[in-house]
Amino acid sequence: MPNPSLDRTPEGRGHERPSAPKPSWRSSYREVMGIGEFRTVWLAHALSMIGSNLLNITTSVLVYQATDSAFAAGATLAVTFLAPFVAGPLLSGLADVLPRRRVMVACDLARALVVVLIAVPGVPVWAVWVLLFCSVLPSIPFAAARAALLTEIVQGERYVAGTAITQLTSQVGMLFGLVVGGLAVEHVDPRLAVAATSAVFALSAVILLLGVARRAAPRAAEESRPGFLAMTRDGAALVFGDTRLRTLALLAWLAGLYSIPYGLANPIADEAGAGPAAAGLIMAGSPVGALIGGFVLTRLVPPPTRIRLLGPLAVLTSVPLLLWLADPPLWLMVAALALVGMAGSYQFVANAAFVLCVPEKGRGLAFGLVAAGLQVVQGLGILVAGFCAEFTGTGTVVTAAGALGVCSALFLAVPWSREAGPTIERMERTEQNA
Repeated sequence: MPNPSLDRTPEGRGHERPSAPKPSWRSSYREVMGIGEFRTVWLAHALSMIGSNLLNITTSVLVYQATDSAFAAGATLAVTFLAPFVAGPLLSGLADVLPRRRVMVACDLARALVVVLIAVPGVPVWAVWVLLFCSVLPSIPFAAARAALLTEIVQGERYVAGTAITQLTSQVGMLFGLVVGGLAVEHVDPRLAVAATSAVFALSAVILLLGVARRAAPRAAEESRPGFLAMTRDGAALVFGDTRLRTLALLAWLAGLYSIPYGLANPIADEAGAGPAAAGLIMAGSPVGALIGGFVLTRLVPPPTRIRLLGPLAVLTSVPLLLWLADPPLWLMVAALALVGMAGSYQFVANAAFVLCVPEKGRGLAFGLVAAGLQVVQGLGILVAGFCAEFTGTGTVVTAAGALGVCSALFLAVPWSREAGPTIERMERTEQNA
């Protein structure tokens, strides 16, 4: 498999680059934050994450208050994950056929418009679900374009550091959005909080438009462009025809099991005798842990060791969910979910390894396919869990998800133990060619 090209600066408008010598893995955070275009993409991503999670908590509370149903609350969040199932592969391909900055700006503006409609008074629950579904669709090409664009801005270990910073920011944005949203709906109409997210997405679009250089579409120079169906087929063959990429994709999709408490946060808090603010804390438990674990993993652990730890950490991620068998108190639930997030920070490393191992021309689509699949498995997990919780209670459902997650991770850890060495070598070659 050819090495990806990691520096495609547009002619006549270069981005800032760190001076020689090349940064070590310990200094790469500082070097990446010194690049102006990276800071712009990072800030826009932070705003989008805050807006997305503020939207999630406020709409789930809105629906749960209207229906008093665990299934309806779970379905509200499941809608945000299931949208990629319908159009994820097609939309993610936009990152490989259109200028990536243009894709990101258009996606943020589209989300801002749709979110305004959710906040209109009198919108029924079914319409909230439809609009939520539509609000998620633009996030698919946005994420694919962002991941591909970063490889044009930063290279080698700087890309790994940039990905870690981006994902740590995701956790902070998730934490901020969930906690603020949970507190806000205690005092104001959830629809007002929903309306505020529209401005957040619009601001993100403006920042990208002003701070990122214009670049040609990756396929602009080609005489013909393949159709979306052909691109989807080729992208799936690329990902699932390679053992390394397939294993990394499946390790990412384990989140469909250990993120189930996120979708059941409102009924879990209700069973514990708490309110919406507690639901926000439950949803925020994993991001807090991921913030800590991601920082430790990417700042204190050498790159080769990180790669080898993917399998063991994937197994450990679902273990804390087994505590639900003992009907833990609320504080212990949040603590257990923080442990889930700490171990689940292996996703930071798996994400960077996946993107750097994919050829440049198919990078946006391959990332989009895996990201869409991740959304789908999370949505299906939450939807099924919400349905089962109507009959068995949340404790049984979360415990079962933990047991299944541990078994699935063990199954994937075996092939990864064989792929870790070649992956390290591939990433080291990328660093040398940067």
